[in-house]
Amino acid sequence: MNSNFPQVIQQYKSDKESVYNTWFINNEDRLKAFRSIRRGVMQVIEDIRCKRFPNDFKGSSLEFVLTCITEQKQVFEGAAHPFYWKPKLRIPDIYEHEGNKQAFGQFLENCLNAKSEEQIIKEVIKLDSLKIKGLGPAVASILYFLHPTIIPPFNTAIINGFNYVFKDKKKLGSWSEYLKLREVLIETNNHHRSELSSDLGAIAGLLFEIGMQKLVLGGDEYLSQTERTKLEKLMEKRHEDVKAEREEENLHTEMQYHLLKIGKALGYDVIPASNDRSKCYAGNNFSFMSLPFFPEISLDKETLNTIKLIDVLWFEKGTNNVIAAFEVEKSTSIYSGILRLTDLSYTLADGDEVFYLIVPDKREKDVVLQLSRPAIKKQNTVIKYILFSELRQHCDALCKFGDSHRIMEKIAKAV
Repeated sequence: MNSNFPQVIQQYKSDKESVYNTWFINNEDRLKAFRSIRRGVMQVIEDIRCKRFPNDFKGSSLEFVLTCITEQKQVFEGAAHPFYWKPKLRIPDIYEHEGNKQAFGQFLENCLNAKSEEQIIKEVIKLDSLKIKGLGPAVASILYFLHPTIIPPFNTAIINGFNYVFKDKKKLGSWSEYLKLREVLIETNNHHRSELSSDLGAIAGLLFEIGMQKLVLGGDEYLSQTERTKLEKLMEKRHEDVKAEREEENLHTEMQYHLLKIGKALGYDVIPASNDRSKCYAGNNFSFMSLPFFPEISLDKETLNTIKLIDVLWFEKGTNNVIAAFEVEKSTSIYSGILRLTDLSYTLADGDEVFYLIVPDKREKDVVLQLSRPAIKKQNTVIKYILFSELRQHCDALCKFGDSHRIMEKIAKAV
């Protein structure tokens, strides 16, 4: 291993545009993703168990899960590719082969319910022994979101970074190679946990940055002109991506402000996501507009923490009765917002609440497509959507003329 690894970690953490700072920490979308993906995996298991799982990736609950994962920054950008059904190659062989499909569903269920590292590794070894064509350690990207302190994600960039740092030659498609890589990562992470995290996403993100050549170990004085030019282009692209993401975050904050303002004007108790209460828009602090504390609701801790991350909630005045829930989506996320709202409907719905996605205008077609999916329709959760431009344009009118949450129907659209 590189003897200067502590310095490499500090270089990674001090880079304000590294995935450590733009994805791993201070990122509400990342926090929300864990429960959304877990819920999605439960749906995949149920579909396989009840023999509703289709013979294609497209349109399946597995596609929904993988799309939620690929929304998680560029670290998981290609996570869905290994699961695309390639009919000519018959891979991955979990669509037409019923036995393999059932084995995959049972593997996911056993990993989902596992309480220890030993149980998960046992399931991985058992899956590997089945030699299901095309079903390799890409599955680790799913398992990471179920057990982030046990299973590191796995892709080409991460393995390239690993091989560079540890002077190794690990290959991408082998479970046995993955397990060896995992052992080294666990040992290294344990040694540097105080600088990184118990969550293996931190060290995986470091290897990703090195593998993508966006983090040069030490200085760049030894780079050739060609290598330096390539690095400069990569860094420029990353800078533009981060800049665009910050602009989207500003839009996200603006939309939350409009929703808080409207809800308060309509006479409801309003509250933003728990990690957004310190936000401010146009000189208006969210903390001055919303409830000082989240209402007491009798739910398990994990579920309650997830509900507290819903972008904006309206409560009936002086109660814990949710009247309306709003998820404000960025241009890179739609699927996970739908999952969170359906999840909320399972746990809190009593018939009088409404659910809305607030979406960028340019994503309207995609929203319609996703809300039209049979997997969403069959859950009987009515989710409507409102465009950014409509919410911004009509905010003051809704505040002035509205007398209940039903006024939102004036600008909402249904599929």
